[in-house]
Amino acid sequence: MMNPVFISLGSNIGNRLEFLQQAVRLLQQVEGVNVVKVSSVYETDPVGYEDQAAFLNMVVEIETLCSPHEILKKCNEIEAQLGRTREIHWGPRTVDLDILLYNKENMKTEDLIIPHPRMMERGFVLIPLVELQADLVDPQSKQLIADAAQVQKEGVHLWRTFDGVGAFVHFVG
Repeated sequence: MMNPVFISLGSNIGNRLEFLQQAVRLLQQVEGVNVVKVSSVYETDPVGYEDQAAFLNMVVEIETLCSPHEILKKCNEIEAQLGRTREIHWGPRTVDLDILLYNKENMKTEDLIIPHPRMMERGFVLIPLVELQADLVDPQSKQLIADAAQVQKEGVHLWRTFDGVGAFVHFVG
């Protein structure tokens, strides 16, 4: 059975859009993963560690046969391949991939929590997530994600829209 998964992507170092595009391309190349939709790209104020450049953020919907831990491993590999280093907690990064939702599951292990533990507090995640699927419900709180997105809009600005996965992946410039 194919599992719907939503992954957030963010970048605030170098050519931010190119890092996002490369990450989506690499996700598409993972065996057992099909990229279904990509959100628009939003420019967002940093959260947590604020002394850094603005981020570009988006959300990707995939379908996969992979387990949550297999997807986590692939996301970490993509981050490493694109030069991600972890020097400052919530600090600058070439690219960050976080699993937001996997099916309608709740899971908590040492290295993975689904749904993402801070998802409902972050407009830069909620707004593009709602763009992809407006009727999503947080499996933990049972709250409509669109309702939470209405409260978390500050510091999130539409940066660029794309017409489908291919248009995003092949966009140049």
